[in-house]
Amino acid sequence: MTARIIQTNNNALATVEVDGVTVDIIENALRNAREEMDAVLFRTAMSPGIREQGDCFPMIANRDGKMVVGQFGSFIGPFLEAYDADIEEGDIILTNDPYMCNAAVSHLPDWVVLVPVFKEGRHIAWSAMFGHMSDNGGMVPGSIPIEATSIFQEGIRIPPIKLYKKGVLQEDILELILHNVRTPQWNRFDLNALVAACNTAARRCVELAQRFSDDVLFSTMDVMLQRNYDAMKHIIEMFIPEQPREFEDYLCDDGMGMGPYRIKCRMWREGSKAIFDFDGTDPQAQSSVNFFLNEDMFKMFFGSFTINVVDPQIVFNDGFYDLVDVRIPAGTLLKPKFPAALSGRTHALGRIFDLLGALLGMGAPEQMLNAAGFSDSPHLFFSGYKDDGEWFQLFQIGFGGIPGRPVGDGPDGHSLWPGFTNVPNEFIESYFPLRIEQYATIPDSGGAGLHRGGNGLSVAYRFLCDGDVGIHDERWLTYPWGVLGGETGMRSTKRLVRADGSEQWLPAKAEGVKVKAGDLLYFNTWGGGGWGDPYQRDPELVRQDVQRRLVTAQGAQRYGVVIAADGSVDSAASRALRSERIAARGDDIPLFNRGGTIEELRARCEQETHLPAPTPPTFSAAR
Repeated sequence: MTARIIQTNNNALATVEVDGVTVDIIENALRNAREEMDAVLFRTAMSPGIREQGDCFPMIANRDGKMVVGQFGSFIGPFLEAYDADIEEGDIILTNDPYMCNAAVSHLPDWVVLVPVFKEGRHIAWSAMFGHMSDNGGMVPGSIPIEATSIFQEGIRIPPIKLYKKGVLQEDILELILHNVRTPQWNRFDLNALVAACNTAARRCVELAQRFSDDVLFSTMDVMLQRNYDAMKHIIEMFIPEQPREFEDYLCDDGMGMGPYRIKCRMWREGSKAIFDFDGTDPQAQSSVNFFLNEDMFKMFFGSFTINVVDPQIVFNDGFYDLVDVRIPAGTLLKPKFPAALSGRTHALGRIFDLLGALLGMGAPEQMLNAAGFSDSPHLFFSGYKDDGEWFQLFQIGFGGIPGRPVGDGPDGHSLWPGFTNVPNEFIESYFPLRIEQYATIPDSGGAGLHRGGNGLSVAYRFLCDGDVGIHDERWLTYPWGVLGGETGMRSTKRLVRADGSEQWLPAKAEGVKVKAGDLLYFNTWGGGGWGDPYQRDPELVRQDVQRRLVTAQGAQRYGVVIAADGSVDSAASRALRSERIAARGDDIPLFNRGGTIEELRARCEQETHLPAPTPPTFSAAR
């Protein structure tokens, strides 16, 4: 199957020479158009997840579907391969079903809009954007059911359909879709905003073609892709070894009492091609923590991570994909077979970045290796009926600690995705029946190191009416690992203090938690791992961290630093403490500090987390 583009102007586009100045003008115009897509979306969407938090990913692609500018490439190519229909001028396509678009999107709450860009009857480009809808129907509000065992339980599945045909909205289709969600007004406005953003980018592409000609725009996009190819070829040959290296990390649990789940990857280079092989990854889970990882999406992760580490000035796009070979065994956690549940895929998605950081940095740890960080997007759901009978439904993404890095400390309270922003507390309190009584970094939650891991966040939600709470989080059993002598970051916790004073420790993945007016939830996220020997950190920096309440006076001793009663560094006591700690540690400093083996973490689990250890996973044969 493959999509067929119907043109009234079938004159072939020609490759022409484009001077460097023109390339720069068009490149920056396309980058501005991509930013304009966000601006349009944020000003017209309704749900806080998109309007305030920015849970959306725009892109502009060439006529073959290769992203030339954007934040999240890969999905047009897989879609075009799976869509067996004609596409004409004025058509706008909508889908959310991973199994029907080669995992162009990876769970049902992400609705993707694709717009073919035509100029005078000739197809010249694509614009596309997907956004996370606050609800997609299904078993639970928010549509990320932990206990789902099938995608049919996760809400409405939208196959690739034409939302607009030749410029005409298919209203009956839209109403059918909105009839299946709990927040139809939000979804309608958010979908309209996605369409408006894509149409804006389409207009900008047409304007560029009118100014410079179709052939110049077409050729410039090829130049942009080739630039990226050339840069990544150099990076791969420099940093990817021919000798294989491998790494594994874990999802703590599946929300149904089983875990951890292993994700394993081997990496090596053959010529100029980087190979990533996920053989050894656990079979697909029976719950919704599976992540249907499209191979092109992993290439995008690899390219984005590598470019940002090596040279952020390189314009990120899809030009380098031929330089990467990704091998993911079918029936595993990263390539589950239909109809496996997928809604909780964010945990495995985030863990991929920790894997990449480890694999890429192992060969040159002093220059490249990051510790493990905030590799997830933890969710909080709060829903119910206000006192006046109005339905409310909150979906919010939490932030945490970025890892310590060769270049310095990890930022505190940051998102996995750099483009995400925090929803202002004032907004939350204005629209939902709750009050945020604390929003603060957690001192000492970042791993100690020469470069400190970023601290996690503690957000205290006071519920002002009865309702249901859902939680999706990770790193409550396994630690965010430190590197080169750096310590692990602090794990995540969720503590519910009832109005009567009783306390309840909640699991990292829970839904249907009944709360009453007056109950208080402490939603604590995890910190980033530390980088390098903490006993080499400048004591003055430790003192400043204590002064800024990022580290406690007791926590300063993890760095071998003693803080005196007046807040100054006790130099003599610090030298003695460091000598004692270094002697006790010895010279054998592991590259990775995981805080213990899986067996050790399981044995200590209840004592350290107040929660029972998950049982080893059992796997059903994938169909």
